[in-house]
Amino acid sequence: MKHLLPFLFIVALACQTPIETNKAPKENKELSQLFEKIGNFGSSPEDSLYRGFHPHGDLSSISYEHQKANADSLKNFIEELEGIADADLAEQEKISKAVMLIRLNDQVDEVKYKINLIPFNAEGGFYNQMAYVLPNLPFKNTDDYYNYLAWLPKYENRVNEYVTLMKMGMDEGIVAPKIIVKNTLELLKPWVVDDLKQSTFYKPIIDLPQNISETDRSAIQQESEKVIGSLVSTFQGLNSFFKNEYMPVAMDQPGISFIPGGKEYYENRVRHYTTLPLTPDSVHNLGLSEVARIRAAMQKIIDDLKFKGSFADFIHYLRTDEQFYAKTPQELLNYASWLSKKAEGQLPKYFNELYSLPFTVEPVPASIAPTYTSGRYVGGSWASKRAGIYWVNTYDLKSRTLYTLPSLTLHEAVPGHHLQGALAAEIEDLPNFRKNYYISAFGEGWGLYSEYLGEEMGMYTTPYELFGRYTYEMWRACRLVVDTGIHDKGWTREQALKFLSENTALSIHEVTTEIDRYIGWPGQALSYKIGEIKIKSLRKKAEEALGDEFNIGEFHKAILQNGSVPLTILEKQIDTYINNTLKAAE
Repeated sequence: MKHLLPFLFIVALACQTPIETNKAPKENKELSQLFEKIGNFGSSPEDSLYRGFHPHGDLSSISYEHQKANADSLKNFIEELEGIADADLAEQEKISKAVMLIRLNDQVDEVKYKINLIPFNAEGGFYNQMAYVLPNLPFKNTDDYYNYLAWLPKYENRVNEYVTLMKMGMDEGIVAPKIIVKNTLELLKPWVVDDLKQSTFYKPIIDLPQNISETDRSAIQQESEKVIGSLVSTFQGLNSFFKNEYMPVAMDQPGISFIPGGKEYYENRVRHYTTLPLTPDSVHNLGLSEVARIRAAMQKIIDDLKFKGSFADFIHYLRTDEQFYAKTPQELLNYASWLSKKAEGQLPKYFNELYSLPFTVEPVPASIAPTYTSGRYVGGSWASKRAGIYWVNTYDLKSRTLYTLPSLTLHEAVPGHHLQGALAAEIEDLPNFRKNYYISAFGEGWGLYSEYLGEEMGMYTTPYELFGRYTYEMWRACRLVVDTGIHDKGWTREQALKFLSENTALSIHEVTTEIDRYIGWPGQALSYKIGEIKIKSLRKKAEEALGDEFNIGEFHKAILQNGSVPLTILEKQIDTYINNTLKAAE
C-alpha cells in the first residue's frame, strides 16, 4: 500500500542545448555488488503477485521478530553503503547510493518506531491489498487455478500474522486513531460475506475456462470451497477483531504524536517525505504563508467575476450548483479522457522527450472508492503488457467537481505522473530499484508543478477551472498546515476539517477523505507543496541565469532525466544544466 496516449509514440524535438545524459557510468563493482546483495535480501515469493504471477514457495514471515532481524540486516547494508566514498563513484552511482540510503532508512525507521504494528491507514492495508492484485493474475488454465488455491492458505496465515502484530501494538499503546478504524470497518465490508461465492476471492472460480476438464473443474470447485471458505471465516473474525477488540483501545486523538515515540517519528517523517532538513514548525509556517498568497489569487478571480457575496458564499455556490457536477459516471470519465488528450496534444511544446507507454482512464474500483481520493495514477509496464491507468473516482458524483478535473488530470496523467513515471522506466543503464522507487517530494512535487504548467498549456478555459486550479494548490498548501497541526500541534480532526473546508472549494466529502488520509499517513502530504516550491524555484533560477538561452523543453528534460531523486540532487541537476547551457552559448 505504501505502498504512470491512447496511442503509442515518441516525439523527438531538436535539442538546442547539451546537458548531461544518462550514459552508463564507469561501474564501481563494490557498489553494484552491494546493490545486488540488497536486492536479493529483500526478495520474496509473494513479490510475484505484484508482477502478475502466482507465487511459489512459502511467503516470508512478517512477525515482529522477523522484521526486527531484517531491519538489523538493513542497518549493516547502510553502514556498507556509507563506507563507499562518493569520490570513488560516477555521478549516476552517487545518485543511486543516495536513493538507496533513503529507501533503506525508511524501512529501518518503520521498525525502529514500531509503526509496523499499525499495518493499515485510511485507504486500506493488508486486508484489501488483493483488490490490486487479483485482477492482474492469470486464470487461463488448470495450473493457474491450482497455483492460486495453493498460495491462498499462505495468504490467510499472513492475515493472522498481521493480527498478531496489531495485538502487540495494543499492548504497547501503538494503535491507530478511531477514525481510521472506522474507515477500516467500511473498507472491510466487501470482504466480509456469509456466502463464500460472494467473496472477491471466489470470483476467478465463477467462470472457469472451457479448456479445463470436468475432472479438474470439479476438483478446483471442491478445493475452492475448502480454501476460500476458510479465508472467508478468517475475514469474518478479522472484522470482529477490529470492531470488538481494536476499536475500544484505538486513539481518540488523530495525531501520531500521541503514541509512544510518535513525536520523534513525525519529525523523522517530515525529513523523509521532504528530503530536506525541515522541522514541523518551519513547514507549518511556510504553509500559512502559502495559504495567504493563494487566497489572494482566489479572491481576485471572485472579484473579476463580480460575484456578489463573500469567499464562503462563493465556495457554497461552487459546491451546490448543478452545472459543476457530472450527471453520470460515464460523463465524468468522458471529460477526464478528453482533458487527457487535450493535455497530451500540448506536450511537444513543453517537452523535448516523451514516452512510449500508453495510459488509459478508468474508474476507481468500487471496493475502495467510498474512502478513496478523487483520483490516482496506477503505473503500467511494458514487461507486464499493461498500460498506465488514470483512475477517476466516480463514487458520489455530487462530490466530484468538474472545475477541478483539469488540475487532477494534469497531476495524475500528463504531464504529471504518467509522463514522469513512464520516462523514468525508460532510462537506460540504471539499477532497477532506481526505476521503481518513488520519492514523494520529487514525484508529487512534479505532479503539482504540472498543474501550474497547465496555465501555460491553456488547460484552464473558464474562471471556474482556474479557481479549481488554485483550489488544488491551496489544498496542498493547507496540507502543510493541517498535517503538522494534526501530528505535531495537537489539532483535532474537526480543526483540520474546518481549516481545509474554509480555504478550498473541495467538496465536503473530499475534504473528509483527505483529512482522514493525512491522519493515517503522517508526513506524506507535505511532499507535494515542498517539491513544487523547489521545482518552481529551480525554474526561476534557470530562467534568470540563462535569459534568452532558456528552453522549457530542455529544462524539463533536466528535471526528469534521472527519474525520482531527492530535492538536493535535483538542484545539482539544474545547476549542471545551467552551467552546460552557458558554456554552449559562449
